[in-house]
Amino acid sequence: MSSVRISPRSVLVIGVASIAGLMMLCWPLLLRVPEGETVNPPFLFVLLLPVVIAVVLAELSEGGLDSRVLAILGVLSAVNAILRGVSPGIAGVELTFFLLVLAGRVFGPGFGFVLGCTSLFASALLTAGVGPWMPYQMLCAAWVGLGAGLLPRRPTGKAEIAMLAAYAVVASYAFGLLMNLSNWPFLLGVQVAGHEGSLSYVAGAPVLENLHRFLVYTLLTSTGGWDTIRAITTAVAVVVLGPAILATLRRASRRATVTGVVTGR
Repeated sequence: MSSVRISPRSVLVIGVASIAGLMMLCWPLLLRVPEGETVNPPFLFVLLLPVVIAVVLAELSEGGLDSRVLAILGVLSAVNAILRGVSPGIAGVELTFFLLVLAGRVFGPGFGFVLGCTSLFASALLTAGVGPWMPYQMLCAAWVGLGAGLLPRRPTGKAEIAMLAAYAVVASYAFGLLMNLSNWPFLLGVQVAGHEGSLSYVAGAPVLENLHRFLVYTLLTSTGGWDTIRAITTAVAVVVLGPAILATLRRASRRATVTGVVTGR
């Protein structure tokens, strides 16, 4: 059951927005410029990305969010914002994603996408974390919620919790990798202890060469530390709190969804 129903048009909008978001993240790897030239951050992309997200949210909410579902969305967004405020990613400890994964599982991919956007937006306002990175965080978190809603519906009980915990681990690493990709091309003189030579982006270099530099940079600076701790934190929260929260959300989901047919005499 999905509280935010996704129409074929909404699927198309989400697909186009996701492709646009990936292009905004990956464009430096595909850019062809003379070797040695610097590449400046794409401020136009930073301005366009919130517009793309707003279009997707408007499309999903058109006829899909009644007052009860909207109330649940507001409550979960506020709770996620507070959780992010009390665990601001210090050393990778992050309590934001486990509730996003559970809500996406219960309410469906459309709700998960919207919740990912609103949660990161609300938390940015709460923690004064507004900046050019915020649209990328919103989009990547929206993908986490969307993916949770697209997981197979068949598993239940312990199998469902195991599946959600495994997904939480994969999503945590993917989020860290994508967020690194959003800023790595614009870091100058990247030097990492234990690795000889620079890991900076080189404009005009072959795609595979820059991709190799980026993966090594991510592995040495993020994957083994922040991302791993985020993955462990999220997976443990899903395993420990998941059964109770899933039951609560499903109870709220049944009350927020109108079923049956109204017929005239």
